[in-house]
Amino acid sequence: MDSATYTTRRAEIENYFDRTAVAAWAKLTSNAPVGRIRATVRAGRDRMRATLLSWLPADLSGRRLLDAGCGTGALAIEAARRGAEVVAIDLSPTLVELARERLPADLGGGSIDFRSGDMLAPELGRFDHVVAMDSIIHYGTDDAVQALSRLADRTSGSMVFTFAPRTPLLATMISVGRLFPRGDRAPWLNPMAADTLNTMMRRDTVLQHWQAGRTQRISSGFYKSQALEWKRT
Repeated sequence: MDSATYTTRRAEIENYFDRTAVAAWAKLTSNAPVGRIRATVRAGRDRMRATLLSWLPADLSGRRLLDAGCGTGALAIEAARRGAEVVAIDLSPTLVELARERLPADLGGGSIDFRSGDMLAPELGRFDHVVAMDSIIHYGTDDAVQALSRLADRTSGSMVFTFAPRTPLLATMISVGRLFPRGDRAPWLNPMAADTLNTMMRRDTVLQHWQAGRTQRISSGFYKSQALEWKRT
């Protein structure tokens, strides 16, 4: 995508997850004990992953699925066990390598092709379904809609994704985070208003041929995320 803000943000996200937060992320996505705050985040992510998976067909045999922002691969594994041919991509090569290390020997009838890079890369090909769990939450609404449009253009079935809902608590957390030195900051979320996001998506020339489906907000301590389903009409 040509957007300068998207490119800049993508570099910040890659740097954070591939260098600053690798150890913390590896622990959070494992079964290792974590503190109270991170336990709420882990529980919220588990619920969100289950929600997005529940919106996909139970049988994904022969379907090609993109896990955009796959992290350590938990969702990709579950989709592959339903028979999907999963392309799982993340900006962080280190997290992708960890995902490969955690890959179980038996995936049933499915498969996973782990890659590191941009989820919008056209060489990834076409898909039946796209899942983007907490991977557009760091981008502004304009860039997020453009990214979803690019993904939709190569998707024949559905996209299920999450965004950070605009709430007073999130606004406070972000304001407090900006008090820390720049080098210590996470790539903060960009909260979005659901009505604005949906309106912008409906006006997009590609997404005009799609329609909104189910939605679900998951709130678990410090984890707050909204799931949306869009299907091609």
